[in-house]
Amino acid sequence: MHLELSHVQLTYPGNDKPVVDNVSLTLAAGELGVLMGPSGCGKTTLIRAVAGLEPLIGGHIRIGGEVVSSEQVHVPPQQRRVGMVFQDYALFPHLNVAKNVAFGIHHWPHAERSARVQEVLALVQLGDLAQRMPHELSGGQQQRVAVARAMAAKPQLLLLDEPFSNLDTDLRERLAHDLRGILKLANATALFVTHDQLEAFSVGDRVGVMNLGQLHQWDSAYDLYHHPTTRFVANFTGQGVFVDLANAAEAARSLGDLQGQVFTQAVDHIPEGGMVLLLRADDIVHDDDAPTKACIECKVFRGSTFLYTLRLPSGLRIKALVPSHHNHHVGEWIGIKAEVDHLVSFSR
Repeated sequence: MHLELSHVQLTYPGNDKPVVDNVSLTLAAGELGVLMGPSGCGKTTLIRAVAGLEPLIGGHIRIGGEVVSSEQVHVPPQQRRVGMVFQDYALFPHLNVAKNVAFGIHHWPHAERSARVQEVLALVQLGDLAQRMPHELSGGQQQRVAVARAMAAKPQLLLLDEPFSNLDTDLRERLAHDLRGILKLANATALFVTHDQLEAFSVGDRVGVMNLGQLHQWDSAYDLYHHPTTRFVANFTGQGVFVDLANAAEAARSLGDLQGQVFTQAVDHIPEGGMVLLLRADDIVHDDDAPTKACIECKVFRGSTFLYTLRLPSGLRIKALVPSHHNHHVGEWIGIKAEVDHLVSFSR
């Protein structure tokens, strides 16, 4: 593996509690990995450790097969051949685009340096802006310059800490897609940090969910969503409600007419000891002709959809994503049905 973290542990000075606790993950050459989780979960500290900016108290980090961090080994950041893109891009305001990109390779021969600057600027589609100053660029263009500068020295690993956090939502989604294409074209190996799920799913070949210093799951975006291994991952990656079902009678009471739809499509029976069922908003479909009715308690407009919070006759509250041309009122009872292609459940 090109990047390997094995049982990594980190603490802050003066605090014995690990801020990163026993984290292991791998990235193959050319793969893009993303770490996501709530603020304070340890993801930025972990990526700083990969860069060599934080020492380990346990475990090890390998880059390109070489141990660069452990309790006994600490290769300095400048010797790791790691490129880093920061949240604020950290461009030099007094240097033009070309000179910003060339900053990390100023010791290269002039002809080789100029060729590399042109190459990476072309890769990020800024070849015609080489003489512009940073203040003359849009936020998205500045971000591309920062990526080009990080790639100029041909690092064996690229690290990106919340690279889209300063951009508006529409631009972030577009640039996340563009940046994935740029890095794939360059066959780069990269590790991102973000708190944005859609961003993580757009960019990552492998995505990890962290909380309280622990990595709960490191997997494809598809498997994180459809096959979460913990309740935290299930809740973090998709809006829904957890339904505690002790037995079939409890399922019938809580779900009412939805019980047959859920369990016919998803599982044959409730296991001994019961289960906790996750019903996501996209598992519940609005259907005026459905026999099951639910009362709208809250609705949130999202442009193409409403997110409805619904109350079943049993009192159980669930959520549903409904096309926004179905504009029902709070307090109105509407028909719903369950379309559960894959049931997400956990032991009680």
